[in-house]
Amino acid sequence: MSEGIRTICMPKWGLSMKEGKVAGWLVGEGDPITPGDEIIDIETEKISSAVEAADAGTLRRCVAQEGDVLPVGGLLGVVADESVADGDIDAFVTDFLANFVPPEDDDEDSGPATETVEVAGRSIRYLTRGEGGTPVILIHGFGGDLNNWLFNHEALAAKRVVHALDLPGHGSSSKDVGDGSVGFFADIVTGFADALEIESAHLVGHSMGGAIALAVARAAPGRVASITLIGSAGLGSDIDGDYLEGFISAERRKDLKPHVEKLFSDPALVTRQLINDLLAFKRIDGVTAALGTVRDAFAPDGAQAEDLRDVAGSVSTLVIWGAGDQIIPASHADGLPEGVDCTVMEGQGHMVQMEAATEVNRLIDERVG
Repeated sequence: MSEGIRTICMPKWGLSMKEGKVAGWLVGEGDPITPGDEIIDIETEKISSAVEAADAGTLRRCVAQEGDVLPVGGLLGVVADESVADGDIDAFVTDFLANFVPPEDDDEDSGPATETVEVAGRSIRYLTRGEGGTPVILIHGFGGDLNNWLFNHEALAAKRVVHALDLPGHGSSSKDVGDGSVGFFADIVTGFADALEIESAHLVGHSMGGAIALAVARAAPGRVASITLIGSAGLGSDIDGDYLEGFISAERRKDLKPHVEKLFSDPALVTRQLINDLLAFKRIDGVTAALGTVRDAFAPDGAQAEDLRDVAGSVSTLVIWGAGDQIIPASHADGLPEGVDCTVMEGQGHMVQMEAATEVNRLIDERVG
């Protein structure tokens, strides 16, 4: 890369993403940008989001324009200092476009592939990124899968190995959920760590995944280096029981969409493809029964069954919440035990790790060291 010139390229969000559509620039040529600034909106079949700046400088070229569809890695724009000559910018862009080769659809080297491991007689799908350091295990919530971390996994793996798994009953893992309890899932996470020969890990849990992380810390504190709880269950009884029931029972797009929209502060992020993918998942044999079992154990009669507040702070604990969370209220972050670090983000909802990924990643990165 030419000295002083940095690229903004089409990101790869999730394992299946091949291309994205430019929905619009959020900054203009000549505008200064700093790391973390949202600079361009991108739409994909599965999700829409903003690309955030990785580098500081000035946006010197908006190469892609609204409506353009680019493959992953395609050049969206160029950032450089004011001292870089316009001619050098133009030459760089020309050279990039002339030599860029999009990744092939069947390119096995385009990114990491998921793997499976047997835990307690069940096949567990997982994805590993990074290497070294104390491992991080990402634990999704009810109805989710490892793709709930698509804006976090790669960033957190820059300094350490990070594993994201599909819990039983979810994603591509076995659909046998045992009694569906938080304790059952905690045993699965501990067994997963055993299978990968992980002695101690930082646990990052979202929603029900937070309660699972707390349950692991209660049962095996020596195996837990820290816990990060995002919109976490297990810290109070309140939960939107209608969401849980609606997610399980909905069989059509129009029935499922309003429930999924509750997860986000910006309902526009809920794409048609996202809803279609969720419906396809729910139609897999055994999924509806598994989710019903989990709901009945996790939140019978529309209230959370597990109270794990006293576990928070027993190990190094970080709590992150969206102030506008419609699924589990942010008020559950109030009055936690001494020593618990807590950040409540205004304007954010239940999927704060997706909608405010840069800040969430920064907080987790500082916590896990």
